[in-house]
Amino acid sequence: MLLSRRLFAGGLTVSGLAAGLAAPVFAQSKMVLKVPQDHKTIAEALTALPETGGTIEIATGTYKEKLVVAKPDVVLKGQGKTAEEVLIVWGDNAHTPRPNATLTVSGNGFRATNLTIQNDYHLKQPDVPAQALALSIDADRAVVTGVRLLGAQDTLMASSKKGPQPSRQYYKDCYIEGHVDFIFGNALAFFDRCHLHVIDRGSAFITAHSRNAETETSAYVFDHCRITTAGDGDYYFGRAWRAYGQVVFLDTRIEGNIHPEGWREWTPGKTETYTTAAFSEYNSSGPHGDMSQRVFWAKTLTAEQAAKWRLEAVFPDRSWIGAGA
Repeated sequence: MLLSRRLFAGGLTVSGLAAGLAAPVFAQSKMVLKVPQDHKTIAEALTALPETGGTIEIATGTYKEKLVVAKPDVVLKGQGKTAEEVLIVWGDNAHTPRPNATLTVSGNGFRATNLTIQNDYHLKQPDVPAQALALSIDADRAVVTGVRLLGAQDTLMASSKKGPQPSRQYYKDCYIEGHVDFIFGNALAFFDRCHLHVIDRGSAFITAHSRNAETETSAYVFDHCRITTAGDGDYYFGRAWRAYGQVVFLDTRIEGNIHPEGWREWTPGKTETYTTAAFSEYNSSGPHGDMSQRVFWAKTLTAEQAAKWRLEAVFPDRSWIGAGA
């Protein structure tokens, strides 16, 4: 990864993790804009929204745009029958002007549903690997449902704003693909019944969480997700980008080729994040669900311990998520 990633540092259980965080109920603006009916591009529609946000309904088609959402309570809704029918695509990378993500979101209360966000840099220049984000999001109270995130290195940056509390993000029924650290950052993000796909590469890591201190309450939680892979490389659940990286897999069906050890050190022989990172797993299933050969520093949870990572424990107040949570 070409973001600044250096030494980091351990484990924290998370019962009531987000307790005490103010969680205002999501209030959708009455303004609804249609693309391309009201505006030809999504970018024009975002500019036209009031400072209080609003909804943009996106008709089927391919939108070659690089977008930034800074306003709060913005909703992007694909109008196709499936997420594949609305494609937002761009191809910047770490060597182009920032932000390099196809979609960058900082506005709190963001929502997206039924569309595809892609960074296609790796398809255009497969022999010159580089960080190329599809979605970069540090918004709090973000809800992403039925969305496809396509890329290779660093597909999704789920991160937090500066401050004492992590950004809360909820992903449900999403498809996320990539190879190197393709879900990374320091958000408190819950992935509910998502499909994670590792594309073909010699080695790959699904996650690279960046919690910096044991007192921080950020984590990635994957509940009832599915993992598939292409190729026969060495693929891992993840590694700690910062020393206290924290990732939990619950009731995951592992159909793809995940390395029996499950997790890996950031840079073997050079870093020692394994001494402080908190990586754990509960009740994995599928052809590669055997947890008996995991690295010694990863934790196999009991049912009671796993309960502390379920949605109701991670986000005690789920009013901002809305129906279906």
